[in-house]
Amino acid sequence: MSDRSYPQTPQAISPLKEAWHSFRGNRPAMAGLLILGAILCFVLWGVIQNKDAFEIVWAPHSIPGEEGFVFGTDYLGRSVLTGLLAGGAPTLAVGSTAALISVVIGITVGAISGYFGGWVDNLLMRVAEFFQVLPALLFAMVLVTLFSPSLVTVSCAIGVVLWPQTARLTRAEFLKIRELEYVRAARAIGARDRRIIWRVILPNALPPLIVSATLTVGIAILFEAGLSFLGLGDPNVMSWGVMIGANRDYIFDAWWPVTFPGLAIFLTVFSVSLIGDGLNDAFNPKLRER
Repeated sequence: MSDRSYPQTPQAISPLKEAWHSFRGNRPAMAGLLILGAILCFVLWGVIQNKDAFEIVWAPHSIPGEEGFVFGTDYLGRSVLTGLLAGGAPTLAVGSTAALISVVIGITVGAISGYFGGWVDNLLMRVAEFFQVLPALLFAMVLVTLFSPSLVTVSCAIGVVLWPQTARLTRAEFLKIRELEYVRAARAIGARDRRIIWRVILPNALPPLIVSATLTVGIAILFEAGLSFLGLGDPNVMSWGVMIGANRDYIFDAWWPVTFPGLAIFLTVFSVSLIGDGLNDAFNPKLRER
């Protein structure tokens, strides 16, 4: 037998691995990932400790560091650090749930609209425009007021007002993909519309939708903080927004009960935005080459 060796052809890198390599090389995106990871560890620590954030532990408005309270106490004498630890999980839960509701509604409406076109497209886009022109925060306030403030109603209200942007993005992707050859081949072999929408087109339209869903989490967290600031958060559950809303009248007397939860919200939204921008660069070939 001959010992002749043949040159090996290089293996193609999968799109996901290529996107990960691009994301890993994006320093701001990796910094956002590290910040978000640290916040999640902080929140997990709070869940494990499971302390009562509403317990009065010392005199009101104790400055940070006094009597061992690292972040001081609020206007009732509750520990700000305990509130940050206990309030992280509800805040992130509201943001994630609201983003999930928004993405599910948006993808469903956008996929049907972009795939079928015609009067279906016109009808669904008019509905999306109706929701888009409504003042989002005001509409969310009305929904929360009608169904009483709770984590579930706040999450649903935020998700309902944020879906039109995802729907328009999904529609644009479906309009672009539905005429490609592999979609026509699926129709030719008799695949049903439902299978073509969810199994053929949607997987190829996911990258920009993932980016949109990531950014929606940050927007939902800001919405929750805004509603809580206006007194429409769940008063029985501590969250970072509830902490800001409860202490807003005393900000000139004691800055720390408002500043520390505000900083936590800022860092969370900032890290999510950095990750979203990194995902956008990683999934977009033109931006990746640049």
